[in-house]
Amino acid sequence: MSQCLLYEGVIMGVKSLYISSIEPAAGSLIVTMGMMELLKRRLGRVAFFRPIIEDSEEKDHDIEFVLEKYDLDMRYSQSYGFTVHEVEAMIAENRLNELIEQLIEKCKKLENRYDFVLIEGLNQACFTQSLDFDINLIIAKNIGTSLVSVLKGKNKSKKEILDEIAIESEVIKKEGCSHFATFVNRMDEDVLAKLANEISEIPTYYLPEVSELDTPTVNEIMSTLNCMLVLGEQKDLKRVVRQSKIAAMKLENFLEHIEDGDLIIVPGDRADIIVGSIATIQSRNYPNIAGLLLTGGLTPNRAIKNLFEGYSEFPMPILSVNDDTYTTAMKVNDVPAQITAKSERKIALAQGLFTANVDVKRIEEKITLASSQTITPMMFEYNLFERARSNRKKIVLPESDDERILRATEILLRRDVVDIVLLGEKNDIEHRSASLGLDISGAEIVSPSDSPLMDEFIDTFYELRKKKGMTLDAAKDAMSHVTYFATMMVHLGYADGMVSGAVNTTGDTIRPALQIIKTKPGITTVSSIFFMCLDTKVLIYGDCAVNQEPNANELAQIAISSNDTAKIFGIDPKVAMLSYSTGSSGQGSEVEKVREATKLVKEIRPDILVEGPIQYDAAIDAKVAKKKLPNSEVAGKANVFIFPDLNTGNNTYKAVQRSSGAVAIGPVLQGLKKPVNDLSRGCLVADIVNTVAITVIQAQENDGVES
Repeated sequence: MSQCLLYEGVIMGVKSLYISSIEPAAGSLIVTMGMMELLKRRLGRVAFFRPIIEDSEEKDHDIEFVLEKYDLDMRYSQSYGFTVHEVEAMIAENRLNELIEQLIEKCKKLENRYDFVLIEGLNQACFTQSLDFDINLIIAKNIGTSLVSVLKGKNKSKKEILDEIAIESEVIKKEGCSHFATFVNRMDEDVLAKLANEISEIPTYYLPEVSELDTPTVNEIMSTLNCMLVLGEQKDLKRVVRQSKIAAMKLENFLEHIEDGDLIIVPGDRADIIVGSIATIQSRNYPNIAGLLLTGGLTPNRAIKNLFEGYSEFPMPILSVNDDTYTTAMKVNDVPAQITAKSERKIALAQGLFTANVDVKRIEEKITLASSQTITPMMFEYNLFERARSNRKKIVLPESDDERILRATEILLRRDVVDIVLLGEKNDIEHRSASLGLDISGAEIVSPSDSPLMDEFIDTFYELRKKKGMTLDAAKDAMSHVTYFATMMVHLGYADGMVSGAVNTTGDTIRPALQIIKTKPGITTVSSIFFMCLDTKVLIYGDCAVNQEPNANELAQIAISSNDTAKIFGIDPKVAMLSYSTGSSGQGSEVEKVREATKLVKEIRPDILVEGPIQYDAAIDAKVAKKKLPNSEVAGKANVFIFPDLNTGNNTYKAVQRSSGAVAIGPVLQGLKKPVNDLSRGCLVADIVNTVAITVIQAQENDGVES
């Protein structure tokens, strides 16, 4: 059978990449995630395609994951070509050329619709031994795309890995396929260190083995074994199961054998083990188990359930299954570790792993990216992380007693974008995070009550405020509050920014900042903006959270700050000063306030493109703008919207968010000398993560670092 096909090199210069591995469990999905993140950061329309998928009644895992995680605008049926059975049948019938032709046609359709196509091949082990050539190489060559080869380094020596890299490169070169890069995943740490200085012609990246990525979560075990959730919450199902143990001993003996991350498998009528296992979570003298799996279809009796239901917050999940203990243990051992779109902790860990070990800029330079004016919410969020990572800063989070803060801390540390300082008692924070199944060991923990910084902070605050009547005792009392302590850390350079408000009010967050950090030169009003991430663009709304009834001067200050914030985040600002009237068509005190504010902006900052008073429709819709303000440089093109009061702004941002599905990131405070940002008390973990990344970027700008 000839492997020199008619379609060789037909589609040269296609903006696509083909990720391929020979061995199973080589970690292709980790590379796919890393590449997809780079692409989605720059492009709005990216496609994912698998030429061949396994024969299964279930949908392909990698396709489902990528479509959901990266919110791709494509159907599942568009994301693959053929099944293994179909491919082997066509090859057996000597129809390889026909197979390639159809794959080219499918890829061509995607290329015509999307800016970039990321392709992931099926590892060679999925095919029968009768397929004596690398089908992925043949497909990649004929589609005309570059190949990203993925090798598995687990349990291999330095020589074995280097030999595999050399052989792979030679095979790809001999086949006439373009070799983009090689990734060696799941490396042993000692071998990885020996390869640190190896230089190769083809970019080669070594990623260490991370056991958690190859370890199932409680949720994966529950889904695979079709367990019932007896007690616990969905968030607890994210816990990693490092190993499972059958509880057959008496409690006092069994307790000597438990380890961190254990899933305890026990008959449902063993109340002693069940109660004792729950007690270990509350005790600092025992490891933190991942959960309980009750067997035999038995669940705790009413008295035991009443005991557990009395907890204000149940500490871990309890599952139940009908199988006997032995059968259950065997099934648990066979549960594969997977990364799903809801595996937030594993995703953050994988993204951090990729970024820490890969020359991202070199890869971006090698990829020919199509130009695109689209900015999607995902692109905006990815850019936040990339910019934050480019010049790490230290952000202090004073509300460490809130579970959301601890979960956000773990994600931020895993993504390796920022250094985190948590305020609170070290033992309490470490015990709480461990009981939640979190790893925040990379965070710095500072206890204000016994910090050596306390005296310096009290004296500094006293000197700053003594002319306002501040006494030394009052300064000491103020510094006992975590928001004041955290703000002083930022003021004196022990941290680069602060994020608070998950527990404390907006006033509790802003008041210390105004008293200690104060406003930038020329700015008298601290205000806020929201980034409103729509399907294809990002708008800025200000002020929707701080100033209730700003006067003309304050409104001008808000507009100036919002304009400058837009520039910091890569948005070319066109500012609309909103009112119920456009141009000179309306009268009234509110319209005059906006008109005066617009005039002040032009006088103070003639460089700002600003229009006002203007109605929202005239500001954003080109057709309306053509009728109402045909000669305006802003009308119909505005992307920074300044609302006349808090009532209008807050209601508008929430209406747009809820009715259009827009992602609202904020509030982001502006006007301070150093960045302090406020959270909503109803914030989600993702909101905290984004706000910390934004604070890092503000800190970069403040110290003059261009990122």
